Amino acid sequence: MNLKDTNIIYLLSRITLVFIVLLLLTRILGKKQMSQLTFFNYITGITIGSIAANVVSESNQPFSDEFIGLIWWCVLTFLAGYIGLKSGKLRQIIDGQPTIVIKKGKIIRSALKSSRLNLDDLSMMLRKQNIFSIKEVEYAILEPNGDLSTLKKPENQQISKSDMNITTPIPKYLPSEIIADGKIIWHNLNELNLSEDWLNNQIKMQNISSSKDILYAELQSDGTLFIQKN
Repeated sequence: MNLKDTNIIYLLSRITLVFIVLLLLTRILGKKQMSQLTFFNYITGITIGSIAANVVSESNQPFSDEFIGLIWWCVLTFLAGYIGLKSGKLRQIIDGQPTIVIKKGKIIRSALKSSRLNLDDLSMMLRKQNIFSIKEVEYAILEPNGDLSTLKKPENQQISKSDMNITTPIPKYLPSEIIADGKIIWHNLNELNLSEDWLNNQIKMQNISSSKDILYAELQSDGTLFIQKN
């Protein structure tokens, strides 16, 4: 057997061993890594993959060193998960804790800032849950894994209209942002064929002197304007 054949067999042996180890480790760690993907889980998953790739590709490095590094990183990940199960305080440090971003129908600006979210991000996350108006939300909680959990206001919770013989009106507009952080969203205003004079009248009707005093304003499906001040 020549040197080239020996190197191929050695490489295949490394790949096979890493494959088996990763298969076993994903059986232990994989369910939480995927179902509860916090930022910590995300980083550890990427690191495990990176170390495994180095074990396979870095033929000039001692195999034992790279392999021990892979095993030890997985052991640390497992220990962090086990500690999180046993201690609530340490779990908050490792995984983080939920953050209330809408409370009793009001946007918590300080919570958005601490979570590094802007109003566009919040609106996008609500739309993913088929919520097109912030006015419908009683509570919204940003989970440690980045998902947004919402509780609608009682009057906006789902109900079978056919069971109650209620006629469903056709909405005049798609709920859209009009003002965010005191700035008018001109693109949306033009899309909806609404004028600046109309907007100023709506603002004055709610006893607000300027759009700069508004944190968030949203056109409702019936044509009214929902406003939250700074």
